[in-house]
Parts: sequence; structure tokens; C-alpha cells
Amino acid sequence: MAWYNKYLSIYDKPIDEIPVAVLDEIREKLASSQSGEPVVSVVVIAHNEGRRLAACLWSLSELKSSHPLEIIGVNNNSSDNTEDIYKTLGLPYFNEPRQSPGFARRCGLYNSRGKYHFFIDADTVYPSGYIDIMMSTLLKPGVSCVGALWSFYPDEKHSAAGLFIFEAIRDFFLFVQHFKRPELCVRGMVFAFNADYARHENIRTDIKRGEDGSLALSLKKYGRIAFIHDRKARPVTGYGTLGNDSLMKSLMKRVRMQSKGIWRIFYKKEHYEDSKDNLV
Repeated sequence: MAWYNKYLSIYDKPIDEIPVAVLDEIREKLASSQSGEPVVSVVVIAHNEGRRLAACLWSLSELKSSHPLEIIGVNNNSSDNTEDIYKTLGLPYFNEPRQSPGFARRCGLYNSRGKYHFFIDADTVYPSGYIDIMMSTLLKPGVSCVGALWSFYPDEKHSAAGLFIFEAIRDFFLFVQHFKRPELCVRGMVFAFNADYARHENIRTDIKRGEDGSLALSLKKYGRIAFIHDRKARPVTGYGTLGNDSLMKSLMKRVRMQSKGIWRIFYKKEHYEDSKDNLV
């Protein structure tokens, strides 16, 4: 059985359909995982994630780490019961009324205490060894931040075999791209960094997407962007970035999109040139 199946058993379910025993277990494990002097901050951002947040927090409650942790949340202007989930499960959280991943991640960064900071997305579940595998690279000399790969969970519309092929092609492209443009490979759900460095930089709030890669780019002055390929550090997420398209249609869309200006992945850059359609 896949490690994430237990978390998917409550994924996309309203909280009143989740067994009380499971909610109690999550609450107790989250409370016991909190350190008074955290070295690592694990920060969940959530906007209208009331049906997926509990599954994410269940996975985080079972993280096994040798580093003292704090796990905190950010409620980003949700209109559903996201804040109630944080309350029910007893997780410390902060409200950020300005809606965007940039504002939410900035709120999390400035309210966290750890020297090392992990971005967490509320629609994603994480394997128990995720933190320590990422930290084993983040602690190396000359590294400012680390990224990892991720998978989608199979369902009736997306077969395991189809996902394997889709992800293999995507991962190969990211592997080639990361040599010169590692910041373009960064995704917020699988990104960790030295928070001391990040607090001297700026998480952008003036763009609709790319605040994660933009932060990674700004951190390059402190050290390299490293990537983790260990499948034991690969979280599983839903289909928000794929939408309702089939895997083949999604793949062809990405091929067409990436083929435009493909030359960019072979040249280093020290700053972004923002497209007008991405500015807030």
C-alpha cells in the first residue's frame, strides 16, 4: 500500500465526515511535535482548503525528524472553514487578510522562529522522512535553499502508469533546466531555505505566480539552489496545476509552453523579467 493512502482516506472530505478518532490523533500528534525552541519551521499556507487541510496536517503530524520543529499555519483570507480546521486540530496559525501566496508566505516567514523554513501547501501530503532528507542537503556548506520533486496521486481519471510517464518526462526536463536556471524548477510545495537569508530578501507580493522561484533566485547570492531526487522526499498533491485536462493534453500544453523560448534554460539569469500578465 502506498504511504499516502491513509491520508487520502480523508482528503477532500468535509470535517464532519472524518472520524473523531482520526481528528483526535492528528491533534495529539501535532501538539507533541511542537518544540519550544524550533530549528525548523514547517509553515502551511491555506486559502479555502477546508476539505484538504486535515489530510495535510495528518501527514505533517507524523513527520519524523531529528531537528526540533514548529508546525504553524496561515489562513489566507479563506471564505470556507479553513480557519475552523486549524482551530479544531489545535494548530497555531495566523490570519493574513491580503490574498495571494506571496502575502501568505511572507506572513508565515515573519511569524516563524526556526532558522530553516519549509514552505508547505495545504493540498499536499508529505512523507515522514521529508524534513530530514531535505535538511541533509540544506545544511551542506554553500547551499542556501533546496527544492524537491513531487507526484500526483492516481485516481479514476489519472492512472498510475500514465502518471509515471508524465512525471518521468517532466522530471527529466526539470533535471536539464536546473543546471543553468534552478530557480525555474522551484515549486512552493517542495521548497526549503535558510530563513536568516530570506528575511534579508523579499517574498514578492506584486506577482500572481512565481513568488517561490523569485525568492530562490534572490537567495542565490547566499549559496546554490540544490535539488533532492530521493523518492522518499517526494510529496503527493492534487490536480490544481493540471486542472481537468487529461494527462496527455496537460503534457502537450506544457510541451508547447516550454518550447517557446526554450533557449532560456541554457543561460543563467540574476533577475526576473516580469510579463505584464503576471503583475498584480
